[in-house]
Amino acid sequence: MRSRVALVLAVTTVLLSGVLLGSAAYARLASDDSSGFGGGASSVATAAPTPPPAPTLAAGPVSVDFQGDFFSWALLDRRTGKISGSPNMAATSSTESMIKAWIVSDYLRQLGKKEPPAEMKELARIAIVDSSDGATDKLYFAAGGSYRSPPKGSVGPVIQRAIKICGLTDTKRGTVPKREGWWSYTQMSPRDAVRVGDCIADGKAAGPKWTKWVLDQMSNVTGTTAATDQRPTSGGGRWGIIDGLPKSITEQGPVSIKNGWTRISYDGSWHVNCLAVTGKWSLAVMLRYPVKSGLDYGAKVCASVATQLVTPQPGAALKVPQQPVGKL
Repeated sequence: MRSRVALVLAVTTVLLSGVLLGSAAYARLASDDSSGFGGGASSVATAAPTPPPAPTLAAGPVSVDFQGDFFSWALLDRRTGKISGSPNMAATSSTESMIKAWIVSDYLRQLGKKEPPAEMKELARIAIVDSSDGATDKLYFAAGGSYRSPPKGSVGPVIQRAIKICGLTDTKRGTVPKREGWWSYTQMSPRDAVRVGDCIADGKAAGPKWTKWVLDQMSNVTGTTAATDQRPTSGGGRWGIIDGLPKSITEQGPVSIKNGWTRISYDGSWHVNCLAVTGKWSLAVMLRYPVKSGLDYGAKVCASVATQLVTPQPGAALKVPQQPVGKL
């Protein structure tokens, strides 16, 4: 009898052990079940999606229904140093007020760590912010410039330093008779203009003490193309490239700009130049077109080029309409 009882107890023990082992194994399988079947509570971890890159300007096609004598643009990627642009990006036109950012930088760099007189510092500010010709003249002379024509085939010392310090390859003296020494008539290409923008932004132009100050003034340029903002020797210059940039770019940080614009009598054309620089890129657009089209026409062309280069959200090609004849 005892042997039968012992046998029954042994069999019961084996059966119970099997049940417990089976339950434990099932529990392990259920917890490891990545498919979700069997009531498993855990799931396979998935990698977080990679956020898209922040919008910027990058090389790409540009299409503008341009009506004029000269249209050229260039874009410099400041991270790689590569310059792209229109096929004629090495062709030149007069710089007009665009060169003022360099003249201010050249004057300040020569001071080193010294502070300029308060009057000169204010002149440097309004030369950029208000595009004052008179202020620029005084800074140009203080930096070593002169209205005397330099030797044939050369440029004056202020522009010579721009060529040397910024690595310019296309810049040369102006070609207007009896006015070759004037800073506004300096001949520069968009390819060189973006180099100047980069040169200002990386500190070579104004030096370590003054670079941020110059860029700040360029980001605070004021005024529009409206006739009320335009005066004989100064004027509103906040238009062009800056208007073609979406908030997704302008909200990343300051955009420093300096435009140049003059209604030239000797050739009956507007000479319009747009320059903008950020930590990532430097863009220049240079134009010559009939006076009758108005300043606003050139501003829209500059904005159109910028919009079309936005990536990864490129803007559609903007057709620039002919502007009616208007007085400024």
